[in-house]
Amino acid sequence: MNSINFIFLLTIFGFACAVKVNYEGYKLYKISPKDESEVGILAKLQEARIGEFWEDGIRVDRDSKVMVSPQKHEEFVQFLKTENIEASLLLDDVQRTIDKQRNPENINVSSSYLSYDWTSYHDLDTLYKWLDELEEHHPDVVQTVVMGQSVEGRDIKGIIIHYPNEMGEKNPNPLIGMLEGTLHSREWISVATVTWIIKEFLTSEDPEIRHLAESFEWHIFPIVNPDGYVYTFTDNRMWRKNRSPENVKTCAEGVDDDMSHGVDLNRNFDVQWMVIGASNDSCTNTYAGPGSFSEPESRAIAGYVQRLDQIGRIIYYLAFHSYTQLILVPYSHVNIEDAWQSRNYADMYEIAIKSSDAIAKRYGTQYRVGLSANVMYPMSGGSFDWVKYELNVPISYLLELRDLGEYGFLLPADQIIPTSLETMDGLIEMDKMTKALGYY
Repeated sequence: MNSINFIFLLTIFGFACAVKVNYEGYKLYKISPKDESEVGILAKLQEARIGEFWEDGIRVDRDSKVMVSPQKHEEFVQFLKTENIEASLLLDDVQRTIDKQRNPENINVSSSYLSYDWTSYHDLDTLYKWLDELEEHHPDVVQTVVMGQSVEGRDIKGIIIHYPNEMGEKNPNPLIGMLEGTLHSREWISVATVTWIIKEFLTSEDPEIRHLAESFEWHIFPIVNPDGYVYTFTDNRMWRKNRSPENVKTCAEGVDDDMSHGVDLNRNFDVQWMVIGASNDSCTNTYAGPGSFSEPESRAIAGYVQRLDQIGRIIYYLAFHSYTQLILVPYSHVNIEDAWQSRNYADMYEIAIKSSDAIAKRYGTQYRVGLSANVMYPMSGGSFDWVKYELNVPISYLLELRDLGEYGFLLPADQIIPTSLETMDGLIEMDKMTKALGYY
């Protein structure tokens, strides 16, 4: 049997065996380790698989969010009591929060453009239909584009926004900005925010937004992990990876075998691949794949960016994720003493600080700025790091959007518009500083 047929059969088998995951009765806790001994205790908790940690890395200066099933809850409580660890309950029933996110109550603020709105979260088909509508309604400015295909054969679809000059001509050698959304499929707020940016670029009359929209040729992909995103709607709301069947296996006790599907696409790029913050176990959320660029989604992104580099000058590569309210500066595997490796770290840091200040002005939302190893956790194999390393794009960031963990990946729909508004404020200031520092 050849490898293609084998993968196909595994995929069919996975579809036949998949059961929609229900999180009824699951609880989400916040634990804040006070010292290194408590970090070690939480590491034991994670290793024992008594609860699922929503973030990678455990450290003294940051909260850990732990989701606990009803079956494991008594064991979890007893573990904390025995080890004298304090925990705060954030969500009493994760499924109830998922249901509210999927079917929000009436939101007073209404915002829509064509068939799309920002008062609820939308599935892949709704997004792709809207992208086609944008091309129909803005034929001189918008062009839909397919970057490549996913493991399961879905298009990775986005749009190009390129305004002509006063003469009706388009620059054949443009300045370019690229926005990447939803590399991790459960991070729905990134789709909503990136689509809001598209809407603003096409409809806003604000002169600062118009300048940002019209100064660049924008390549915008709200969902670059379409299989995983679809899976969050159909089977498992908390799914993070793509849906590759190549490394399916029996997982350890307490871990659903379905977890062995998929690769963490933000660990699959050929930059310090598997060096730190990544796993070689397909039953984990940070599985980096059997090799760098093993996945069609990561290869499609890399190939597309390389082609852009041939037709213009890329100024921005912005990868949107959630949560924890951060602007991460390359590189994610280094500490501050090695920040110089990104060549213009000081400028990127200064620009990001100004951007975070602008984000805070509207609602007081505080974003931290820095290297992932310092403000979040060390990792390697990420898309924005690869873009910086391979092509030296001057401004390459990963933005972790709202919130700080009260809802985490399940951010309510009534926070879509506030998140989008403050993010646009940050982009405007980012561009002002980038231009002031002479990058274009």
